[in-house]
Amino acid sequence: QVQLVESGGGLVQTGGSLRLSCTASGLAFTDYAMGWFRQAPGKERDGVACISYRSGGSSGYADSVKGRFTISRDNAKNTLYLQMNGLKPEDTAMYYCAAAKYSLCSASWVHGSYFTYWGQGTQVTVSS
Repeated sequence: QVQLVESGGGLVQTGGSLRLSCTASGLAFTDYAMGWFRQAPGKERDGVACISYRSGGSSGYADSVKGRFTISRDNAKNTLYLQMNGLKPEDTAMYYCAAAKYSLCSASWVHGSYFTYWGQGTQVTVSS
C-alpha cells in the first residue's frame, strides 16, 4: 500500500519560512519524479514544484514560487522536501505531495494528471 505523509505545515508570518516533508512508503521511491501541489479554499489545485527521480535531479517550479521555494529529495530516506522562504499570504493553502507516473518532470508536470499517488496534505497559513 502506497503512503505519502506530509508534515511541517503551520502558521507563519509574512516573510517567514517553513520546510515541508513528505515521507513515502510502499513504492520504489527512486523510480518516481515527485511533486508538490497546493490548493487554497475555493481555488483549483496548482502545481508548485517537481523534481526528477534523482537526488539533486532536475526540477521545475511554478512562476509564483521561483526564487523562494526549493524542492529537494533524499532517496536514502524516501523523503521529499519543500523549503519555503519569503512566504506571502497568497501562499496560504493545503500543500500536497505526489508521486508522478514518470521518473522525469516534463512540461506536463503542472497538471495533476501527471501524478498517480497523493498524500493527505499539510496546511500552510501565512498571516499578514
